[in-house]
Amino acid sequence: MVLKKEKLNGIIQRELTQILQMEVKDPKIGFCTITAVDVTRDLSIAKIYVTFLGKDYDTRDGLEALNRSKGFIRTLLAKRLTIRRVPELHFLLDTSLDYGNKIEKIIKEIHTNEPNE
Repeated sequence: MVLKKEKLNGIIQRELTQILQMEVKDPKIGFCTITAVDVTRDLSIAKIYVTFLGKDYDTRDGLEALNRSKGFIRTLLAKRLTIRRVPELHFLLDTSLDYGNKIEKIIKEIHTNEPNE
């Protein structure tokens, strides 16, 4: 079961990436990257973690645009998948990149403030 879930996560991530690049035309989504997909055990819900690239980009608008397009995206995904029931899509903002950058900045500050021996 775990193998099926992990394989489905990868397939959904690949298909959603293609759908967002080629099919969805909402300019508020902008340059959206799907960083991870996590499907529940019963395959009823898929949590899709996304990041938006661009310094002055409003991520709240991007998430709202994705949530508005959720039905359209799920319909296209259903046509591409060979499973009986397509999971409900939940788009979530992935903050791991920001968190990683913050940690890296703190480590650099520690090393620059360290006395040379």
